[in-house]
Amino acid sequence: MLVPFYQVDAFASRRFSGNPAAVMLLEHFADDETLQAIAAENNLAETAFLVPDGEDFRLRWFTPTVEVPLCGHATLASAAVVMERLAPHRQRVVFHSASGPLSVERTATGYIMNFPARVSRPVEPPPLLAEALRQSPVEVVADAFNYLALLETADQVRSLTPDLAAVAGLDRSGLIVTAPGDSGYDFISRYFAPAKGIPEDPVTGGAHCALTPYWAERLEKTAFRAFQASRRGGELGCCLIGERVELEGSCVFYLEGTATI
Repeated sequence: MLVPFYQVDAFASRRFSGNPAAVMLLEHFADDETLQAIAAENNLAETAFLVPDGEDFRLRWFTPTVEVPLCGHATLASAAVVMERLAPHRQRVVFHSASGPLSVERTATGYIMNFPARVSRPVEPPPLLAEALRQSPVEVVADAFNYLALLETADQVRSLTPDLAAVAGLDRSGLIVTAPGDSGYDFISRYFAPAKGIPEDPVTGGAHCALTPYWAERLEKTAFRAFQASRRGGELGCCLIGERVELEGSCVFYLEGTATI
C-alpha cells in the first residue's frame, strides 16, 4: 500500500529550523505495532497519522518508541498538510485525538492551535533532578506529564547540558527547563524526554501548554512571545484563554512523496 508522506518543519519560517514532523495520511489506522514500526522507521520526534472523519480528521502521534497523548508540532504540521495540500481552500480543521478535539485555524502568517492547558503544581524537587540539571533550580513544578524547572537566566537555559540518563530516570516522561526571556521574548525553554525516545525535542507544543499558564501567573498577563532554545530553535506565540491555550506558529514543507507499507 502506498501512503502519502510529508515531512514538515513546524514552528519554523525557514527549512532546517523548528521541529520536523512526519505526517502520513491513512484510510484507517493500522494496528499499533505497525504504526510504531513506521514511526521508528521515520525516526523523527513524532510521526502524525491522519485518518479522514467526515470534514474532520482523527489524529494519533508516535515517537520512535511510544504513542503520546498530545503533540503540538506534529498537529501544526498536520494542519499545514490539510490546508496547504489536501484542501487549500480551508481555513480551519478539527482533529479528534486522545486529548479531545483540537481545532487549528489559518492566519495570515501560519496557524493557531487550540489545546487544553496543563496546570502545574509546586513539588519537592526529586533527587534525580539536580543531578539531571547539574545545578539547583529556583523552583520546580509538575503536572501529570512533565517536571518544569525554573532557572535564573536565559543563558543558563541555553547552555544547559543535562544528564539525560538522570532525566530518563525521573517519574515523569519529560523535563521542561525555562527562564525569563531575552532578545524580546517573554520566556525561553528547552524540553528533554529521553524516556520517550526524544533526548531533546527541538520545539514542543505540549510543553507550552504548561509553560503558558505557568508564566501567566508569574508575569500577570496572558499573551506571550516564546522561544525554545534548542539547536534548531523555534518561536511560538502563546495565549492563555481560560482552561485552553492558543499556540501560533508557521510551517515549511521539506519532503513530499509516498511510503510503502
